[in-house]
Amino acid sequence: MTRSFSLPSKGAREDETPLSRHRDFRLLLSGAAASQIGTQVTLVALPLVAVLGLKASAFEVGLLTAAETAAFLLVGLPAGAWVDRMRRLPVLIGTDVVRALAMASVPPAAMTGTLTMVQLYLVALVTGVATVFFDIAHQSYLPALLPKGRLVSGNGALETVRSCAQVAGPGLAGGLVQLVGAPLAVLVDAAGYIVSALFLRRIRTAEPHPAADGERRSLRAAIGEGLAFVLRHPLLRVIALSTGVANFFSALLLSVQTVFLVRVLDLSPGAIGLTLSGAAAGGILGALSAGRIAAAVGQARIIWLSTLATGPFALLWPLAATGPAAALFALGSAIVFFGAVVYNIAQVSFRQTLCPPDLLGRMNATMRFLAWGAMPLGALAGGVLAQSFGARTAVWVCAAGFLTVPLPLLLSPLRRLRDLPSGTAGR
Repeated sequence: MTRSFSLPSKGAREDETPLSRHRDFRLLLSGAAASQIGTQVTLVALPLVAVLGLKASAFEVGLLTAAETAAFLLVGLPAGAWVDRMRRLPVLIGTDVVRALAMASVPPAAMTGTLTMVQLYLVALVTGVATVFFDIAHQSYLPALLPKGRLVSGNGALETVRSCAQVAGPGLAGGLVQLVGAPLAVLVDAAGYIVSALFLRRIRTAEPHPAADGERRSLRAAIGEGLAFVLRHPLLRVIALSTGVANFFSALLLSVQTVFLVRVLDLSPGAIGLTLSGAAAGGILGALSAGRIAAAVGQARIIWLSTLATGPFALLWPLAATGPAAALFALGSAIVFFGAVVYNIAQVSFRQTLCPPDLLGRMNATMRFLAWGAMPLGALAGGVLAQSFGARTAVWVCAAGFLTVPLPLLLSPLRRLRDLPSGTAGR
């Protein structure tokens, strides 16, 4: 798998250094682990605060999910231009602190009886904006730590951490919600962001100064350059489209998932945590095997093949029922997550290799805007469908939608390639 992404012999020695011996990458990885555990706890706990504590309707829960992802539409594009004008590490640390403070506001309000859905919407929106900046800076910072030949391995390690958090986090969240209640469980997320910031502060790698001309160009021109880079590239363009379709239906599922598991499958918070943890196990397997699979079938081929082979298993979601049949939801999710992680490692590593360093933030922001901007729309659609026709119907629509994810890839030049083109593209 490393063949198309490796550098010439000049960087070979550095490429062969085990990532486990790379101090600053270990710190980045540790920070990611801390924040991801907290995030996964909140993905279970925050909707449960709304559903169990505030008796929110299906539409209100969908609106909460939309608020969490609306930032990709609101600030997605300018965030990339701003990140390219700043050093990325301070952005990572600062946004961790902002997210910690926002999450820490929930338990006191719940304990004093003043918590409302409006506050939850605001918390979701603030953390969403901070997450946009964090994610763009994070993807743009990794190439400053690792040579190009190690980006696939580095992204694989980060995906492994994220997948492990998706396994451990929901189970931990379910137990915490049953022991101390959903609002107090949210404190784990705040603590995770603080621990992440402390790890990141210890990184010593000297980050290059932003390009000097970045300060002179207007924000509009800088954003336009990132848009043009993505939209004029035939492979980036189709990857953005396919990822956008996947994210639309993923957000639709996320917006109705808690209502479906609580009110249709009649699961307790602990059982919900175990169900979501089992589902995320497929992500770990995908992260650990992505490199070997791509080496065997090709780096370009694995992008469309991973979605084509695993997408149909989404049909198991609406087939889940009370009792043992609830396991169908976890099984379907595990297989779909496996394909999603393999897909993400391949396409993110390709993007990082292809893009000039001074354009990374804007390229990642444009991809996030195009692909993740679909998420608030999907969340709103899920809330409306669940409110009007029931949660199970909304899950059926989501499952059918996942069957369409590979279509843009299959109709593109990507289908005729075995491996992705390597090297940095010109502008």
